[in-house]
Amino acid sequence: MNSFVEEFNFEDRILETSYREEDAETEVSLRPESISEYIGQEKAKEIMQIYIDAAKMRGEPLDHVLLYGPPGLGKTTLSNILANELGVNLRITSGPAIEKQGDLAALLTNLGKGDVLFIDEIHRLNRNIEEILYPAMEDFALDIIIGKGPAARSIRLPLQKFTLIGATTRAGQLTTPLRDRFGVLIRLELYTPEELATIVKRSASILEVPITEDGALEIASRARGTPRIANRLLKRVRDYAMVKCDGTISLEAAQAALNMLEIDELGLDNTDRRLLETIISFYDGGPVGLETLSATIGDKQLRLKTFMSPILCR
Repeated sequence: MNSFVEEFNFEDRILETSYREEDAETEVSLRPESISEYIGQEKAKEIMQIYIDAAKMRGEPLDHVLLYGPPGLGKTTLSNILANELGVNLRITSGPAIEKQGDLAALLTNLGKGDVLFIDEIHRLNRNIEEILYPAMEDFALDIIIGKGPAARSIRLPLQKFTLIGATTRAGQLTTPLRDRFGVLIRLELYTPEELATIVKRSASILEVPITEDGALEIASRARGTPRIANRLLKRVRDYAMVKCDGTISLEAAQAALNMLEIDELGLDNTDRRLLETIISFYDGGPVGLETLSATIGDKQLRLKTFMSPILCR
């Protein structure tokens, strides 16, 4: 069993949904700039369009927004679109990047009227830093302690009215006080193959890669319902088509490239299949608890839950 287990490798998989350095240049160039260009998430778009139009009519900043759902569905992209639609500036950071209270204070005091502050992975904010957000979100004020001991005193600095957009893949890990301060909560859902095929065709057009309808749908059907993975697969299939075919991504070229990458019609790769084989071989097809499975394959529960559960439990 040990030799079988040692083959598991989660981080290096092409189907990994978390952000990777290789995605940086492509995601920025392929990112839509308006709601009309944003493909999929029809319910979320309809809701956001209403709130944006209402905020413009009142001449007020948009209420604070919490975006949650699996990684790779476009939460950062949607925050860019919201700022563009509102005609304001966007500041981007992440929960782990804000290490001190002064870091957050600097971000908040530099925001202009109506500006958008986007905090990715907001569930990873330090609790002491999170408490600074409470008066900032409710009263648009920043409470600062000056001095130490008996001489310490608190002063309140007024802030420009701004919009905080928080993004998280684990909404359940947000504290209740923070979650309750968001006026708009939007869940992003996994995409259908047809929606992903439209995204793939749009991306191929921007990258100047010839692609057929069948080729786009084949890539989309194996992308786990995630645009980030679809665009990543598109790049891999493009390379294959350039070297092995005439440069056009046809159905045959897409199938051959994805089969070479060992990604099957269900969007499962070799690691997925080996995990399922473990459940079948050792537990007669299940059910089996995450803790037991983790002990069997010698990996952490969190890694299994993060890397494997979303697609295998669909």
